[in-house]
Amino acid sequence: MSKNIWLLTEERPKKAVIQAILKRFCAEFGVEYVGDIKILPVISPEGRFQFRYKVIGFEAELVKEIFILPVSGYSSFVDFMLFYQDEQPTDKDKPLLLIEETKTDDVESRNTGVYQRCSKFVFTEFFYPNVQKIMLYNRQIPQKVKPTLTYIFGTRMLLTLDVEIIGKSLDPEIFRPFSRLDELIDLKNSMPKPYNGVPVRIKKEQDKIYISAKLEKAGRLAHDPNIGMVAIMAACIRKLGWSGEIIITKHGLADQSVVGNKNKFNFIAHEHEIELEGITLPNVTLPDKYWKVEKEKEKAGTIFVHVICENLVDGVSIYENHGGSERGYFWDHSTIPPMYEAVKKYTNREEYKSGNKEAIVYIPDLVLLDVKRNEIINIEGKTYKNRLKGVQELSNYVYFELNYIQHYYKDSKLAVGLVLAGSGNAEVAKQIPELILYLDDKGNITLGDRAPQLVKDAVEKLSSL
Repeated sequence: MSKNIWLLTEERPKKAVIQAILKRFCAEFGVEYVGDIKILPVISPEGRFQFRYKVIGFEAELVKEIFILPVSGYSSFVDFMLFYQDEQPTDKDKPLLLIEETKTDDVESRNTGVYQRCSKFVFTEFFYPNVQKIMLYNRQIPQKVKPTLTYIFGTRMLLTLDVEIIGKSLDPEIFRPFSRLDELIDLKNSMPKPYNGVPVRIKKEQDKIYISAKLEKAGRLAHDPNIGMVAIMAACIRKLGWSGEIIITKHGLADQSVVGNKNKFNFIAHEHEIELEGITLPNVTLPDKYWKVEKEKEKAGTIFVHVICENLVDGVSIYENHGGSERGYFWDHSTIPPMYEAVKKYTNREEYKSGNKEAIVYIPDLVLLDVKRNEIINIEGKTYKNRLKGVQELSNYVYFELNYIQHYYKDSKLAVGLVLAGSGNAEVAKQIPELILYLDDKGNITLGDRAPQLVKDAVEKLSSL
């Protein structure tokens, strides 16, 4: 009997990623993937966005319809949850697949490509044990031929936790799960030490395991790659049979005040009985729910604009960073194939490291190319309550516009504006000259008086859906 597919995500639903997930779904049931998909918003007869998207163009007898539901996690949320059922999922339902997607390859960042995302799988297991977990590499560049030891170690830990890897070619002689605790310890301790900083090392003494790892960044618990590494190492150590203490040393944290309370590390530390040397961790309990439907965050608006402009009219995304989710790549679509450039973090790295915190590259949430009119639309997303802050931030993008937009699209016109989301007053929003579009929490869509024609055309076509 056929059912619906529900994809829950905090991210912008990318066509290539959705196709990869659907192909994996087909493999689960032994059917062939057929179709060229398109992603469209679901609009009520009254013209309101229903805060879900519909995937069309996919053909399979076991699937009625495919819906994408924008959600937010209460803590560390994987990029996609796939449910196979008729009704819209609730937090009581069990997903079929849990998917984490990354564009980062080993050649770009060893830590971000593996460790920084590992804690999501560890955390999710507390809510959905024994659900198939997948790391999906949606690479923008060719895979590195020779993998680094960091990537090998991290991937072997993922495999130890039964995480499936999609989108990368893995040599089975190298990439295999750890079968013994000492095997994991020996490989980690054999890896070269960093040029500076605290080397991550594991020491086993009787009923205690010590892991040296710096977790401090800017005076608080914020070293995401090492937090992810410690989380997955502890999970693997437990899975490989260790019941003794796990103690993190050389973490660099001053006292309990910089550890925080209800964050993913403390949840994971509590569940896997991880200790911080010299610090008593707070006694926390897991949230009752893992996710909720999202209607208020700024990315609800920018993702909506992104989807309708790419799927209903001739808009092309050349940069996206919805809600600050990822720094990403800037695309030059005038070349075949399109050329990309990773967006820098700093205008001057040395100045930033010396204390000038303004020496960073401020990045917008979305940049669209109107192919027909040869116009670039540079978009800042904000919640309604932060609308005035959004107007102020539009002036921060001079470096980005000069070094990316005008560098690659020097002959294009440039429009700059604001997309708002969340509860508020549409009439007040319309008074903002820079407003492109406002999507409120009821799904009402309000265009700004000076909205670019590309966005106006896309909104007009919503009535035909």
